[in-house]
Amino acid sequence: MTAGISLATRQRSLGDPDIRYPLWPPRTHGCPRTSTSRVSYPVEVDYDYERVPAALFSPTRTARRADGLDRWAPLLPPLSAPGLGEGGTPLIEFEPGVYLKDESRNPTWSHKDRLNRCTTSAALGTGAPGIVVASSGNHGASAAAFAARAGLRCVVFTGLDLPPAVDTFLNAYGAVVLPVPRAARWPLMRQVVDRMGLHPVSNLTPTHTGHPFGPEGYKTIAYEIFQDLGVPAAVFVPTGYGELLFGVWKGFAELRRLGLTDRLPRVFACEPAAAAPLAEAMRQGVAAARVEVSPTAAYSIVSVVSGYRGVLAVRDSGGRALALDDTRLEAAQAELARAGLWTELSGAAGLAGLRSVGDVGSPVVCVSTSSGFKDAAVGSRTTEAVDPQWDEVYRRLRAAGLRG
Repeated sequence: MTAGISLATRQRSLGDPDIRYPLWPPRTHGCPRTSTSRVSYPVEVDYDYERVPAALFSPTRTARRADGLDRWAPLLPPLSAPGLGEGGTPLIEFEPGVYLKDESRNPTWSHKDRLNRCTTSAALGTGAPGIVVASSGNHGASAAAFAARAGLRCVVFTGLDLPPAVDTFLNAYGAVVLPVPRAARWPLMRQVVDRMGLHPVSNLTPTHTGHPFGPEGYKTIAYEIFQDLGVPAAVFVPTGYGELLFGVWKGFAELRRLGLTDRLPRVFACEPAAAAPLAEAMRQGVAAARVEVSPTAAYSIVSVVSGYRGVLAVRDSGGRALALDDTRLEAAQAELARAGLWTELSGAAGLAGLRSVGDVGSPVVCVSTSSGFKDAAVGSRTTEAVDPQWDEVYRRLRAAGLRG
């Protein structure tokens, strides 16, 4: 068995693990046998774990950042789309016992690159002429980049309040960018899928199922944490729909299944309090919940509806779903910036979650999902010009706390 061959065998319902489907085509509408008009159950990818190469997680195995997700190919769906060097992001010790997994170092500066390497591969595998996505920014930019790399067209339905910097970013890759009211994104995306044959790389169902291949890319975050640190006591994850949350949890669960560890970290979902549908689902004890959305600057992870993947990750790891207000997010973002780490407000939710619960053991990993470049305020100038005379320069320096 060579390291580059996928061992993916089939799709399995998360609503009933005994229900299985062929690996192709990807079930982008979830599991039809367990889903209802109120709750959509996702499917996940299953593997021939008995054939995983023994050396895949060897501490002596070397891999280059340029290898991207290919280094983990046996435990991923077939990677037919060319990569961009995604993955291999640094694990930074932020303070003793607290580590930051900095996903802003990916090619389009967010964790979405791990997902889109897998979903774009699925589009190629089905012979689709392109991909379509509903996104507030990170997902769309990443999808557009991987589509361009694979020679596919990309359509992005985004919000009317799309930040100018993100708009420029999306268009740079040649995507068809269509800002529409939030509620219109998904119905229009379904029409593009049905009428034009583009492959959907984001959600199509009433509660979130998303693309079955996508969270598989996120598992590699757990693999990398394990190789750098072992199994932490807890992982704090910025959470919108819960795909990243589920992927990180599944990665550690696979490590246990392969006999490489006998324990799992607690996984904490870190949602903006402006919505927090996963926290609501956990409170009600249901598979998914729908909530009203209040204003928040954490636009990347605000979501009206949750999905069953998040419930599984939190419940089975013994973690919690945390609802964090913007004040906590802003404090965490500022704390990271003072340490030289510029994150999007949404990306600081992991550290904000840790600060909200206190001691959960050690070591702890906070996932930081994206660069501060993605925030809505980026693109407007905030620094006042200074008169190029020493007295005025000195005044500004004194005001900043410098003495001399």
